[in-house]
Amino acid sequence: MKKFFAFAMTLVMSAAVLSGCGSTSSDNNTSSNNNTDAERTTFTVGFDAEYPPYGYMDENGEYVGFDLDLAQEVCNRMGWELVKQPINWDSKDMELNSGSIDCIWNGFTMTGREDAYAWSEPYVDNSIVFIVMNDSDIQSKEDLAGKTVVTQADSSALTALTSEEDNEENLALAASFASLEQVPDYNTAFMNLESGMADAIAVDIGVAQYQLDSRDGVFRMLEEPLSTEQYAIGFALGNEALRDQVQEVLNEMVEDGTFMTIAEKYSDYNLDQMVCLGK
Repeated sequence: MKKFFAFAMTLVMSAAVLSGCGSTSSDNNTSSNNNTDAERTTFTVGFDAEYPPYGYMDENGEYVGFDLDLAQEVCNRMGWELVKQPINWDSKDMELNSGSIDCIWNGFTMTGREDAYAWSEPYVDNSIVFIVMNDSDIQSKEDLAGKTVVTQADSSALTALTSEEDNEENLALAASFASLEQVPDYNTAFMNLESGMADAIAVDIGVAQYQLDSRDGVFRMLEEPLSTEQYAIGFALGNEALRDQVQEVLNEMVEDGTFMTIAEKYSDYNLDQMVCLGK
């Protein structure tokens, strides 16, 4: 779900606001889920803390990123305190359904999971791409035959390579690999690539662009993407009321220009080109 940045992502958000019912609660959670939406004082966002530029830790030890900036602006306008909750991506559904987080907001892929969550409108158009070492002989997807490809566990890239629903081309591609390996996070994937433990990474384009820009000349992106998808905010089914509140504020942010102003902070990653909300 998570987890396309050749960064030809174009945030596409429709003006529609959805409707539904309230938030679930848990006696042990630290979020605001014990409040009704009218009484809400905090808003807890679950995110992968190693997924720049959407959510990550900066050099000062602060959690920052495009999605967290958007969430902060929503909270500012609603009078809520933003609680940034790093999560293990494999455990995101447990965190959401237990009520320990209010939503999953971190480059979260909606495509193919439309019925699994109460989704916001999509706000980023993403692609999944392959990254290789700059001096690699691999020039195309066909050259990945017999190679070791790595991706993040439970990621969109993994789904794109393993889903059995109307996915014959990608399944055939994955079958040509020597192996398809899973790691907990993309930092590990890039370390494995650089060390020679892997020949290529399947990864969202935003994360790929971040690594390409950060390590100029070390890595290279294959021209043809693996697939394309859209990012949205995932709320638990049955929590449409909170989803609608957040969506309404996001729509206001699009209308007054704040949304694109935030996206332009990450123009080095082409995020302003990937935004589809309101377009």
